[in-house]
Amino acid sequence: MGDRYPTARAGWTLTVMLTIAYIFSYLDRNILGLLIGPIKQDLGLRDDQLGYVIGPAFAIFYATMGLPFGWLADRVKRTRLVSAGIAFWSLATAVTGFVTGFWQLFAARMAVGIGEAVLSPSAMSLIGDSFPEEKRARPVAFYSAALSLAVGLSAIATWGIISWAKGSATIAVPLLGDLKPWQFSFVAVGLPGLLIALIFLLLPEPPRQPAVKGEEGNGVRDAARLIGGNWQAYLGVILLVCVMTTVTYGQGSFGPAAFNRAYGWPTEIYALYNGIGTMIVGPGSLVLTSWLIMRMQAKGMSDAPYQVSMWAFILMVVLCTLPFLVNMPVATLALNILSTIPLSMLTAGAMLALLAITPSSVRGQVVALYYVAINITGLFLGPTTVGWLSTNLFGEANLRWAIAILPVIFGVIPLILLPAIGRAYRLRLAALEPTST
Repeated sequence: MGDRYPTARAGWTLTVMLTIAYIFSYLDRNILGLLIGPIKQDLGLRDDQLGYVIGPAFAIFYATMGLPFGWLADRVKRTRLVSAGIAFWSLATAVTGFVTGFWQLFAARMAVGIGEAVLSPSAMSLIGDSFPEEKRARPVAFYSAALSLAVGLSAIATWGIISWAKGSATIAVPLLGDLKPWQFSFVAVGLPGLLIALIFLLLPEPPRQPAVKGEEGNGVRDAARLIGGNWQAYLGVILLVCVMTTVTYGQGSFGPAAFNRAYGWPTEIYALYNGIGTMIVGPGSLVLTSWLIMRMQAKGMSDAPYQVSMWAFILMVVLCTLPFLVNMPVATLALNILSTIPLSMLTAGAMLALLAITPSSVRGQVVALYYVAINITGLFLGPTTVGWLSTNLFGEANLRWAIAILPVIFGVIPLILLPAIGRAYRLRLAALEPTST
């Protein structure tokens, strides 16, 4: 690869800002779920309408818009693209506080999804061009840790938001008038993102690294040709994460309800304890992942990202199956938090594995395709499968069994394919070795 990387200080400054943006994107994405009660009451919405807003309105546009934004990330100044995306979703979040009906809420949620689709393809492209491969594990893990931190922060904030949103008082906001607590929450969460957007306009753009010889193009056809010529490696790595997101979205969507039905815990208490645990275990797991991959690479294991991803996947299937098989609430909660370890390791390991086999010229598009695949499969297969199994097979009173079996259903075939995926991945790495010396 090239040697035109920015200084470590510049690379880490950019990584920290991207991580902060990622945390805000998660908060803006999930604030709606914390305020369902007062929104439903004030806007007169049904549960099915709220389901459309929380799921498809965001997911479809978040997933599909990643492709054109990934294409743009391979062509335009990425820091400015990220700035525009942050400003767009932040304004959309703030505007959500002023909607008066279903379609306005749907449109605002759609806009949040479109804006957030900019971030991750551009972020991974920027990080990939800011650090050489042997130093890339730590910043990717740092960026990935934002998700665990945001989950914890959202859960902790649940206490205040739920109690606040139940009140009837209004809050006087200069220029905006009197706002109900749920309206003010959207404004308070959304507007700070505009400051982050401004900061990105001041950050330098790292130079794009030279492409692998014969893979210099940056068009859609070039990306398709690259993936098509190495489909076993790309499809294999992406498949592992698709299963992971299916499990996490399915179990995450129904986990609080299953905990309530099985053990009688209030949803917000489960969310609080689980969130605090995730905020502690998740970042720690990512630090471990970066250390492990860098240590393995220092010993000459060029396929270290895939090796870590493979073992994390195996551990994920086990630890995500066990919690709701145990008929003790504290043990269930503890195992559920521990499952964050392989989930975090797979998240960082798989991304590093993709970056290692993808030239900079099409990195934004490949990462965008990765996010399209994992979000579409996760958002649509995970909750749908758990809901169907609960209603039609186990009975809704036994929701926890539907959650427990989910990793087994989707994990068996990838487990069988792991050796073949590893061989394909190592072949792709071997093809790159002559051009990286």
